[in-house]
Amino acid sequence: MSLYKRGDVYWTAIWIYGVRTMRSLETSNRRQAEMLEQRLRDELHAKRFQLPNLKPEMLFGELYARFLVEGEVKPHHRDRAKQFLPFFSEMSIGQITKNDIVRYRKHRHQQHLRKQAKENPKPLSETTINRDVEVIRHLLFWAADEGFIAANPIARIRMVRERGKRRPVMSVADEIKLIGACSPHLRPIVIMALDTGMRRGELLHQQWEHVDFERNLLSVTRSKTAEGEHRSVPLSRRVRALLDEGRKSSGLIFDYDGKPIHSLKTGWAGALRRAGLAHTQFHGLRHTFNSRLVEAGVIADVRKALMGHSGGGDVHSLYTHVELPVLREAIHRLDVWHAEKVRSLGALKHPGEGISLLVIQKDEPTEQKDQPDDASQDSTSAA
Repeated sequence: MSLYKRGDVYWTAIWIYGVRTMRSLETSNRRQAEMLEQRLRDELHAKRFQLPNLKPEMLFGELYARFLVEGEVKPHHRDRAKQFLPFFSEMSIGQITKNDIVRYRKHRHQQHLRKQAKENPKPLSETTINRDVEVIRHLLFWAADEGFIAANPIARIRMVRERGKRRPVMSVADEIKLIGACSPHLRPIVIMALDTGMRRGELLHQQWEHVDFERNLLSVTRSKTAEGEHRSVPLSRRVRALLDEGRKSSGLIFDYDGKPIHSLKTGWAGALRRAGLAHTQFHGLRHTFNSRLVEAGVIADVRKALMGHSGGGDVHSLYTHVELPVLREAIHRLDVWHAEKVRSLGALKHPGEGISLLVIQKDEPTEQKDQPDDASQDSTSAA
């Protein structure tokens, strides 16, 4: 008899192919104990023959908790969950349908309208909700891989079409105003973003050890994408000047009083305000770098290599490799383009401390370094 009682609680001892499994069924009811024993027996058989242990009744909140412990979690999985988890947490994963996603979209828009009446936040785009749905879909794919559900019910869901948005590109005139209004620790970060196209996270993690002064190259220390990791970016004249000025043997290139910088929001917003410029994202400097390369006549493959973008959907692009001399020529073109723009504005230097704008002749590149005016220094420090 596999079912027996210890005190007031039923236990079971099940033999499956010579292996005994003993377990308390945690009930004093005979009929309930028999049902639990049969379920345990079925689970042991399924495990032996590697049958999927489907759990469609599992709540979405429990699935997310298990994913955090056992899955490959990325920062945006946690960030997006703050929005969708309250809506889906009490739903069984086996009952989620495409219509639930439609209802979630409506819920997000209604929630945003209520919030807008109180706090007046920026508009909620379908692109933002698409990012939520992508994470939900990823979680359900993970559930299917783990055998909790037979298939992902929203695997083939169509995302709402994302409308193209105008990407802000900073003019050289605005750049001069911005650099002059930046605080001392932010100014070199902005210059490097404009002349390398590096992302904010790449800039803040960049190490001195990965700057090759002899070859005038920077190897990106840490990137958001695999394609961007340790890509080589030739140094523009401005970037070389600021790196020479603060040159060290090791450690982070950009810090604040010797400590790592984790956020640029406050300094960036303050610089825009002091410069009298409309608010724009720091990531816009990356778009500016790309647009300037276009205007300088740099082809798409070279721009992708400099910015760490993937080669796209074309299979032949996987085998494209842009040689270093081509990258150097692209940055030289950017230097020439920038110098001509500055010259046309009649502004050869910006009102900041330490770093001068560089003027480059087409035939014979030269570097002009002027010390900032005292009045400019006073206005910057006062700001």
